[in-house]
Parts: sequence; structure tokens; C-alpha cells
Amino acid sequence: MDLHRPDPDETGHLLTQVMAGDRQALDHLLALHRGFLRRAVELRLDPRVRARLDASDVVQEAQLEAARRIGDYLQRRPMPFHVWLEKTAYETLLRLRRQHVEAACRSVENEVPLPGRSSVRLAHLLLGGGPAPSQNLRDQELADQLQQAMTGLSEEDREVLLLRGFEGLTNEEAGLILGIEPAAVSKRYVRALLRLRKLMGASSHGGEA
Repeated sequence: MDLHRPDPDETGHLLTQVMAGDRQALDHLLALHRGFLRRAVELRLDPRVRARLDASDVVQEAQLEAARRIGDYLQRRPMPFHVWLEKTAYETLLRLRRQHVEAACRSVENEVPLPGRSSVRLAHLLLGGGPAPSQNLRDQELADQLQQAMTGLSEEDREVLLLRGFEGLTNEEAGLILGIEPAAVSKRYVRALLRLRKLMGASSHGGEA
């Protein structure tokens, strides 16, 4: 599951039309980013709670919120549009999860929703810079090991790993989504990566981190 972002030139052209009052351009703009947002939400949505909270519902809520706030965004331009839209989706997902999941499903609070192929890709991305403790495992085993290790991380650690390691955002972009300074993102990312490698090493040897 790769997160291919829409063409920034097309996005910029549509934003110019929206600023000029073209309502249809806003519809086109949101439609252009719908697939990207859905893939980003899917990464964060626990499969066991999709009966309560579907990725399409999250995207719809996020885009409705974006439509309500587009005027403010165009006036201030606080960040690139795709970052602002993903931040809106992230905040929407947190709000909906509190409403639909945490009250009745606290046991899934630390579950990680990564699909299998995404788990494999994320593991290779995150562990490629150093010796992976599970180099000889088959892809499915690697995916299972990553899933298990990720549940041992805090939500903050998991999110920064997804934003930086999987989605490829810069420290500045991830900081805008998380509401923290770029330097703090960098420190959190390095710390989370070290924790993940430690947990995966413990998992591959059947021990405790």
C-alpha cells in the first residue's frame, strides 16, 4: 500500500479556482485527494473495529471538515495542502475512535492495523539502515513480527514511524500533523526506531525487550 500523493501542480490549480469562488473546483480538489486519504486512514484503522468505524466514514468526515475550513486554510496557508488535509483526517480519526471504539473496545487500543504487505514494506524501510534481527524470515513472518513489535510501542511512537518511515514525510511536515516542533519529531523518530528494533530483536529470539 503506497501513499501516492496527488499532483501538486493540479492541487495548486484547483486551490486557485477555489479561492476564486469555484465550488465545483472544491469538489474536484477533495475527490483528487480522496484515495490518498483513504490509504492513510486504512493504515491506522484496526481491522477488528471496522464494523464500528470504516475508513470511508473517516474520510467523509475529514473532507466535510476540510470543506468547512477551506476558507480559513486559503487565508492563512499554514502548511502544504496535502499535509493540512492529512492532519485533518488524523484528528478526525482520533475523535471518531474515541467516540466509537475506546468506550466499548479498550482491548484493541494498542492494536496496529497495518495490512500485511504494508508491514513488510515498513519493516524493510525502517530496518534497512541497520542489521535487521529477522533478515532470514519470510515476508509473512516479518510482517507478523513487525505487528507484534508495534503493539509494544506507544501511540506516539507508532504514529511518528508511520509518518516518517512509511509515508516519507519530512520532520517539518510530520510536526505540523502531530503539533510538535521538527526537532522533537526527529528525536521521537530516532527513539521510536530504536525501540522498535529492540522489540523486534526480542521477538525474533523469543525474549523480552
